[in-house]
Amino acid sequence: MIKTFAAVLLAVVLAAFAASGQTTEGGPPTEPPAQVPGQPSVTVLGTQEVQGILGREIRSTADENMGRIVDVLVDGQGAARAAIIDFGGFLGVGSRKIAVAWQALHFVPAAEKKYGIVLELTRDQVKAAPEYKEGRPVIVIVASGKLEPLP
Repeated sequence: MIKTFAAVLLAVVLAAFAASGQTTEGGPPTEPPAQVPGQPSVTVLGTQEVQGILGREIRSTADENMGRIVDVLVDGQGAARAAIIDFGGFLGVGSRKIAVAWQALHFVPAAEKKYGIVLELTRDQVKAAPEYKEGRPVIVIVASGKLEPLP
């Protein structure tokens, strides 16, 4: 039984060593093994390339605080359609959730932060928008200031 265990352990170690791209003879690295169906692939995203946006502050083009992103609505294909922002109020009191078109948001590099999120709408336009309520039809305000229902 110990011999069987040792043989299996040796086979696993040799397979792992070969998969790492090295050979036992010091020759050129072997080809990486073909990807096994069903195995996930890996993509590495640098911290300079991506960031989370939930809870991030949104500013207007006039540099007014427009609230924070609290949710993102996507369609059946997974494309972002709207951001839900918590707008108005003070310390969460008196605020309303408003749906704004994803295209109305612009992600711009900022010197002090990684990115700033700018909304192409004024405070008055957002203030006039209907409130977003989960489970009800979503009315999205777009950059032109007109309201557009989501399908």
